[in-house]
Amino acid sequence: FLKQLGIHPDWQFVDVYGMEPELLSMVPRPVCAVLLLFPITEKYETFRTEEEERIKAKGQDVKSSVYFMKQTINNACGTIGLIHAIANNRDKMNFETNSSLKKFLEDSLSMTPEERAKYLETYEAIRVTHESSAHEGQTEAPSIDEKVDLHFIALVNVGGHLYELDGRKPFPINHGETSDDSFLEDAIEVCKKFMERDPEELRFNAIALSAA
Repeated sequence: FLKQLGIHPDWQFVDVYGMEPELLSMVPRPVCAVLLLFPITEKYETFRTEEEERIKAKGQDVKSSVYFMKQTINNACGTIGLIHAIANNRDKMNFETNSSLKKFLEDSLSMTPEERAKYLETYEAIRVTHESSAHEGQTEAPSIDEKVDLHFIALVNVGGHLYELDGRKPFPINHGETSDDSFLEDAIEVCKKFMERDPEELRFNAIALSAA
């Protein structure tokens, strides 16, 4: 998928098979983003509403350099998670000259999160790449209108803070300080909190964007 979007294969997505320190040590470094796949359950939706109200009441620090976009396309959370992961690590990526994702990011850099979502709706190159990649999978991808209860989000390090980027939410979530050295471990701690909120659920998976 990265190759199709015009990103040089120095970077790859690596499954994080376990969340214990000895298993995390096997993930190639550096890691610049983590994608978390998790189930949208009633418990999670209750937490999401409470979290949003709490942040609106108390506020939070979000750096202006964080690239965030809303999700307005059904069943596109994986693509948006990927855009969040790459967009917030543009300086580390080796884009090919004709990269469709590079052009999208350059065009949308000055847009609002809502404007970026609208732009993606009409951006043919990424839509075609998304559909082509989905059809290459082992299972049939859901249609745009099919209701699914699994969701992708991105965790990134921007300016020494760990941000959760979820297009279903109104804004990024600042999870506190991090560093290049500790980012993977810090991101996995955030993933564990998702799991602790739904201890009976098993449908969790973490993927690291890592140097090859």
